[in-house]
Amino acid sequence: MAPPLQHHPQLRKAIRYFQGVPPWALLSLVLNGLLFVTVLVTLRQLSLSSQTVLSQSNAFASDLDGSTTTVAPELGQRHTLDYQQWVALLQAEAEAAEAINAPRQTVLLGDSLTLWFPPEMLPGRKTWLNQAISGENSSGLRNRIHLLDNNTLEAAFIMVGINDLIWGGSDADLVYNIRRIVGDLQQAHPELRIVVQSVLPHGGARASWEGRDRLADIPPGQIQAINQQLRLLAVEMGVEFLDLYPLFADGDGYLRPDLSTDGLHLNQEGYRVWRTALALINETDFQP
Repeated sequence: MAPPLQHHPQLRKAIRYFQGVPPWALLSLVLNGLLFVTVLVTLRQLSLSSQTVLSQSNAFASDLDGSTTTVAPELGQRHTLDYQQWVALLQAEAEAAEAINAPRQTVLLGDSLTLWFPPEMLPGRKTWLNQAISGENSSGLRNRIHLLDNNTLEAAFIMVGINDLIWGGSDADLVYNIRRIVGDLQQAHPELRIVVQSVLPHGGARASWEGRDRLADIPPGQIQAINQQLRLLAVEMGVEFLDLYPLFADGDGYLRPDLSTDGLHLNQEGYRVWRTALALINETDFQP
């Protein structure tokens, strides 16, 4: 007869191991596990539906000397989730966080700049939900903000806009969409702390990013003017404004090369600067 569950040696060992670990850390570990499983399931479904995936009958092939070797599936040069699949994945993440009652849910909203924020660099004692999508613009973010309506959020950090400008969107539409995003968050979460972050500078002609010609058409003064409008919007709507622009701009208003990989995206040092700003603002009226 098997011993009672509470006397199982492996269970006792696990209990001793996790004694003293803060509850928020355990819940964060569970959430990360759920998200990892979600990604695996999603990618598996995509692979099964793709005509490029090898069938089991083609899983092995003979090499030149006649021996049998395993052949890895060819995923292609740009095997990525499309936009709607990313939205579905982020919805699953939000639902998983709420299902386990994750504490102090703090959401990052934006594009690739936010998406690639190293998780280990985010300030601790919070459940960070990175709800960013590469290439996102303000209209796309506005249209999917309702996916967080059922979450128990403590704070939301918004940074979006550079893709609007890259693709020729108007300043007025960008500011309007951010206004709508803030308004929708306030309606769904009346007690939510909302932080609107400034649009970051870019590297201009010095950028190596593939779309640098489009960046060159966006003068620093345009971004600075938009950020001033966002500052006024934040005051008007009773939310906070985090002006990161001066931390990342050089004397000419362009993105500092030492903080960027390609004149648009950030390197490790750039995220360290951003992380410091988040840590400082988290200390103001945002105590654990």
